[in-house]
Amino acid sequence: MKLKRYNEAVSWIPYLLPALLLYIIFMAWPLLDSLRLSFYTGSAGAGRTFAGLENYKKLFTVPQYSERYWGAFGHTVIFFLIHMTVQNCLGIFFANLLTNKTLKGTQFYQTVIFIPVTLAVLVTGYLWKLILNPVWSGPFLENINLNFLVRPWLGNPATALVCVSLVSCWQWIGIPTMMFAAALKNISEDYFEAATIEGANSWHIFWKIKLPLIKPVAGIIAILTFVNNFNAFDIVFAMQNVNGAPNYSTDLIGTLFYRAGIAGQHPVGIPDPGMGSAIAAITFFILCIGVIPTLKSTQARN
Repeated sequence: MKLKRYNEAVSWIPYLLPALLLYIIFMAWPLLDSLRLSFYTGSAGAGRTFAGLENYKKLFTVPQYSERYWGAFGHTVIFFLIHMTVQNCLGIFFANLLTNKTLKGTQFYQTVIFIPVTLAVLVTGYLWKLILNPVWSGPFLENINLNFLVRPWLGNPATALVCVSLVSCWQWIGIPTMMFAAALKNISEDYFEAATIEGANSWHIFWKIKLPLIKPVAGIIAILTFVNNFNAFDIVFAMQNVNGAPNYSTDLIGTLFYRAGIAGQHPVGIPDPGMGSAIAAITFFILCIGVIPTLKSTQARN
């Protein structure tokens, strides 16, 4: 009997092996090799030299590197906070509206909200770059008496990062909206009926019933936002180039990593995979520090 139970318990392992093998080859091993590479200097062609913690030391103590890193880190935090407050808050707002049974045309609104997600980031970035360019959009805005919008939004260091962040929010807002909507639809109507009988209004129902019950989904969305934003690269590349123009005001950790480890642009003269790996390793540990507590606090069972 025990042998039969043991065989049943391990019968699923062969089905897991292909996925596990792919994960090790394409995820786990590159991650470990990247951590190893952060302790070396030089390129593969010229020969690598073991440098210990030298790359990390240079990144935090040498002004040429530390100034760019802390600037990119601060911009990434702002980029993330804008997504958390704008994208996810609007996502749960739209989801609450879409799950309202009195709303007509729900399928149409869902499609409209989700369409930007289907667009390529390069296409989105290029289109919004034209829209925000006063040379292209200026005459149209002036004709409809919106002259105050005719500004070089992407050319001003004070507004460039906010504009890029809001464009990214516009494109990806469909994902948290659909996830929140799916979670809200899974809540039993009995809760709402009981609350209504007790005299609760829609605001109380949202804060006291809906929000607590979708907490696990909100935690997953927060984690996805955190991970994706701290790895963001493509939207800045599409709208502002890899230097984070103007004057590095849109420089993120992702663009700094690309310049240091792959392209060899400022702050390094040639590609330095070791420095790039050091930046990636620090980002990995930052993600772990943020993801693990969030996962534990939002997925814990009461």
